[in-house]
Amino acid sequence: MEMDKTYYFKNRTLLAPLKIIAMDNCRELVEKADRHIVTLRKQYLADHAQDDATISGREYDKDSYLVRVQCPRFSSGEAKGMILESVRGSDLFIVSDVTNNSMSFKISGRTHYMSPDDHYQDLKRIIAAASTSAHRISVIMPFLYQSRQHKRVLRESLDCALALEELSSMGVANIVTFDAHDPCVQNAIPLHDFDNYSPDYNFLHVLLSQLQDIHFCKDNMLLISPDEGAMRRAVYLANTVGLDLGMFYKRRDYTRIEDGVNPVVASEYLGPNPQGKIVLILDDIISTGFNILEAARDMKEHGAATVIICCTFGLFVAGFEKFIKAHDEGIFDYMVTTNLNYRPPIVLEQPWYLEADMSGFIGKIINTMNHNIAVSSVVDPSRMLQTVLKETE
Repeated sequence: MEMDKTYYFKNRTLLAPLKIIAMDNCRELVEKADRHIVTLRKQYLADHAQDDATISGREYDKDSYLVRVQCPRFSSGEAKGMILESVRGSDLFIVSDVTNNSMSFKISGRTHYMSPDDHYQDLKRIIAAASTSAHRISVIMPFLYQSRQHKRVLRESLDCALALEELSSMGVANIVTFDAHDPCVQNAIPLHDFDNYSPDYNFLHVLLSQLQDIHFCKDNMLLISPDEGAMRRAVYLANTVGLDLGMFYKRRDYTRIEDGVNPVVASEYLGPNPQGKIVLILDDIISTGFNILEAARDMKEHGAATVIICCTFGLFVAGFEKFIKAHDEGIFDYMVTTNLNYRPPIVLEQPWYLEADMSGFIGKIINTMNHNIAVSSVVDPSRMLQTVLKETE
């Protein structure tokens, strides 16, 4: 990702000294974002140190902005949050990946792997430990906790809305997430800041930089939504980059629930002929992968030359072996996901897997918010998409 134009920050007073907490579930991602911020600020100092007095005495130039924390467990499974450095008067950003299922702790001697609920509780513990001293607290939760339980059908809980209200009541000023399953959930906290970003630019950047003969034009590329729920983001990207759009209509059995969802009983493709084209299948979450692999299979059967799966969060809850088998069978050619959530090592080992690195994006968001200016002045998705496309013309 290209460097910020440093004049955006000239003569802008920092809200407060920057501090960042990386929960153990996303340490690698946040450490990379921290290095991006260090680089951005050193570049700014090199360009403007002589004519900008607003940065003096504000702990602007540091080798790292990370703060050490711990959430130790008692043998009963209870825990506490501990901040090991002072965050008094700071602009504090806490980053947490609630989907990381590789972490565990002991309960009465038995191993317990951490669920999203466990990660969310640890996040609240750290917020509680910092709330009395930090000047402002912002939470960056790439995968929004309980975002798939965002609406009520019959007698159901509204877990995502409850979590947003709880964080707000604890003093969190800003909540930042990526590709929220339904951005309308922010209506639960209308008086608080809620930012929802998309990785579309990062998808295009990795495809254009790592794959040859990829050109975003409607004559040889087609964008597909694997279901009606993903149409919003697909429509936005198709219109922005000028591609034709197709979708799959899925008929579900609403009389029963399997694995937490209503099962698909029929699927039908609606859209242009994919014959001989590069097909880009865009979605927010790969959970079991059933729907997106069925869409890829259908595209190949209709004559698509290349099928590329792009997904923000690769959860792979039913294992990754089915994707290896599907690739070997020629059902899809490449897969792109972000590094916003934990992925098993077997995923990263595949030669056809491409990672859209979001650490620079997160670094820009944190750096810009700490300067107390509009993030859109630095992170404008539409402008960024047009820029990367022009670079390949």
